[in-house]
Amino acid sequence: MTGGLLAAVRDLPPESTQQAVGYPSLFLLVALGALVPVVPTGAIVSSAAVVAFHQSSPFSLLIVFLLAAAAAFLGDLALYWLGQRGVRSRNGSRWLEALRSRVTADRLAHAQERLDSHQVSVLVLSRLVPAGRIPVMLACLLARMPLRRFARGDAAACLAWAATYQLIGILGGSLFPEPWQGVVAAVGLTLLVSAVPSVWRRLRGGRRGTLRHEDA
Repeated sequence: MTGGLLAAVRDLPPESTQQAVGYPSLFLLVALGALVPVVPTGAIVSSAAVVAFHQSSPFSLLIVFLLAAAAAFLGDLALYWLGQRGVRSRNGSRWLEALRSRVTADRLAHAQERLDSHQVSVLVLSRLVPAGRIPVMLACLLARMPLRRFARGDAAACLAWAATYQLIGILGGSLFPEPWQGVVAAVGLTLLVSAVPSVWRRLRGGRRGTLRHEDA
């Protein structure tokens, strides 16, 4: 997927074509990634920001930011609404089960503890921390947080998330003269940021296992 993206950026069409195709694609991909958490939405937003940074229109970056935030927000609301249907149903739903399958018991307990302590403000941090969105969303669902209340916290979270990944793209675009070079840098940095929490959890898990073994 990344290779195809880089190939497309190397041979960019005129700006009018980029905008006509790129803006709807950005919106759809980010919304899909919010609804089905397997699409690398952060890398998509950063790459779009790189391309917008090299365009002549002063509004390109603003449009990318607004589209990314709106798409993430709508995707989150759709996923939360589908999860609510599962919580209210005696038989659950495949969407709720899909969320449960992506969250370990420890991470869910930690998210529930943070939700009890910080309430809606924890939603903002959950979107900024890679792989932090789903545990907090599941905790909100199990706590039966109303959709309207979830939406208020998630709106701020999506704005902060879009701004963060757009800044990564702007940084990549400002360091290199060619858009494709900036995309490489932005995607690499995004993937690195996304991998840090996973590596940290594995290190902590290994350390805990070692300590338990030594205590035994």
